[in-house]
Amino acid sequence: MRNKIYPLYFTFGTLALYLIFFVVPGLMGFYYSLTDWNSYSDTINFIGLDNFKVLFAADEKYVSYIINTLDFTVSTVILKTALGLIFALIVNEGIKMKGFHRVLIFMPSIVPMLVVGLIFKSILNPATGLLNTALRFVGLDVLTQKWLVDANWAFKSIIGVDTWKGVGYIMIILLAGLQAISRSYYEAAEIDGANAWHKFRFVTLPLLMPALVVTTVLNLLHGLKVFEVVYVLTNGGPGYATDVLYTAIFKEFSMGRYGVGTALSSILFLFMTIVGYFVVRLMAREEARD
Repeated sequence: MRNKIYPLYFTFGTLALYLIFFVVPGLMGFYYSLTDWNSYSDTINFIGLDNFKVLFAADEKYVSYIINTLDFTVSTVILKTALGLIFALIVNEGIKMKGFHRVLIFMPSIVPMLVVGLIFKSILNPATGLLNTALRFVGLDVLTQKWLVDANWAFKSIIGVDTWKGVGYIMIILLAGLQAISRSYYEAAEIDGANAWHKFRFVTLPLLMPALVVTTVLNLLHGLKVFEVVYVLTNGGPGYATDVLYTAIFKEFSMGRYGVGTALSSILFLFMTIVGYFVVRLMAREEARD
């Protein structure tokens, strides 16, 4: 009986903590998103879905925040996964000084995003930045751009900086997955006459799928809650061209529009819940396959 009761204690304790720290704050946030809560009034009135109507109005800027967040998430997931896999395959082979190359690629991921943002804000300065200066020096003036000032390039620059910082971390996870694959699979494939592409397609990729699922989860969650790199590089500018959900939430709370801010938070919470649900289903399917 004692062995059966102890697991119940842990179950109810975990459930209570989950309710207190996750469910209750989530429900409270959703409730406040249905009110006119702000810093200009002492009373909080229930207004229903008015805040959400404002967010999704055709003439409002909030829809662009959602689109920017999804655009950033999809772009960084694809870029980090593709580049991380390429780098992992390269440094996993018998190249010279591969330990040095692994450290070199991984190092940016341990630098705080605030520091990375400040460095690249200087590098991408259109007038005195290192990038444009180097392009002018080699006679490629046509390639110089107003990287963080032009609306057409600012968001692309943010995606590029975030990819540069995070690709090393993804590479390390995929490299661990590659090193866990037994060489006997490749030897068997060679005996069957498989070339390099066939070995990658039918051996490496399927066996690396659990690691790819993990990196995809990490990239998705990072993309949906991106804040620092946008805030440091452009603060959402020029105009609102690079604003994402977290920067929009920050600005709404800074202006005292708490009801609209919590409505944006509820939308972000919904996105992350949906992504989490499908990711858990996918991971469960992969485990069942294994």
